Amino acid sequence: MVITFVCDVLGEENNGTTISTMNVIRKMRSAGHEVRIVCPDENRIGQEGFFVARPINFGPLNSYVRHNGVSLAHADEELLRSAFQGADIVQCNFAGFLACRAVDLAHEMGIPVTSSFNAQAENYTNHVGLINSGAANRKVYRFLNKHLYGKLDAIHYATAFIRDLFQKETGNTVPAYVISNGVKPDFHPREVQRKKEWIGKTVILYSARYSKEKDQPTLIRAIQRSKHFEDIVLVLAGSGPTEKKLRKMTAKWKNQPVFGFHPHDEMVEIYNSADLYVHPSIIDLEAISCLEGLACGITPILSDSPRAAISTFALDKGKNLFRAKDPIDLAKKIDYWIDHPEEAKENGRRYVEFARQFDFDLCMDRMEKMFLEVAERYRVTHESSPNE
Repeated sequence: MVITFVCDVLGEENNGTTISTMNVIRKMRSAGHEVRIVCPDENRIGQEGFFVARPINFGPLNSYVRHNGVSLAHADEELLRSAFQGADIVQCNFAGFLACRAVDLAHEMGIPVTSSFNAQAENYTNHVGLINSGAANRKVYRFLNKHLYGKLDAIHYATAFIRDLFQKETGNTVPAYVISNGVKPDFHPREVQRKKEWIGKTVILYSARYSKEKDQPTLIRAIQRSKHFEDIVLVLAGSGPTEKKLRKMTAKWKNQPVFGFHPHDEMVEIYNSADLYVHPSIIDLEAISCLEGLACGITPILSDSPRAAISTFALDKGKNLFRAKDPIDLAKKIDYWIDHPEEAKENGRRYVEFARQFDFDLCMDRMEKMFLEVAERYRVTHESSPNE
């Protein structure tokens, strides 16, 4: 097959959308498919298979956009036509200007279009201070449905949670494929040598972008309330716009938290060094970092936020969930697991088995099957449509 990926957002592999997109791209290439990528990343100019669109100039807002680690593309019709020529299917990774033009243009050319659903409404409304406005979030979903998702030939959802939410809010009836973005095989229980400064400490890990919706402050406040506070090392793996605030909140801690983005191999070591994995996010449509922790056999404590998929991962609702945004309840759960280390180990072993369903190769095989099915279904029902 020839698969053209339309990526309004790509950039460095330091966010979930880019990581999941590049994983699928690499897997499809390794399976023998020709892959083309349309994106706004100027550093990709001249690289094989890349069609680089002009990034949007937001004027005085350029610094804000860069601060959030994204570059958005102009809807360059000539570039899209070139990238679509002879393609069997088009796959979008984000509901931006490029994708919204791509779906109409590809259909004009007789090519089916799919898209991954990679952003909740709150990821948009967060930037204008309306993250908790139900009305605003509903309007975003309906806008996205009108301009992209309602026009597609299939939608890839990472979880049934986000599929059900979007369909409820919009009435969308486009064929849905629920496929996890997948956990790489490197993430599994293994013996590792702890860092010297962590020996004798309880290591609590949270891996997520530093942003309001990921709610690192609740975890910080909970650890401060823990009776084991003096013996806890907090690892906040990630990057993002709220880092300065988080560092300020923990500036006086005796055990300074570990901040920063870590490469793949290092994260495998960190997961296997941690005693607890805490995910306090209030908004998450999948949270691969959480699934990586479960695959490594760490006992999790997860937010019960109704706007996050992570609550559906809890095997023990009483002990693996805490009330979202409640540091007192979270502190109690942290203390319980620290006080019951053998139970924590057994709980972690249960999660290793649970996480097998998110095996990366299995999920990528299902993505390939989706592309093949959608292309064949479109061909059968549009045999008379011209392909320019």
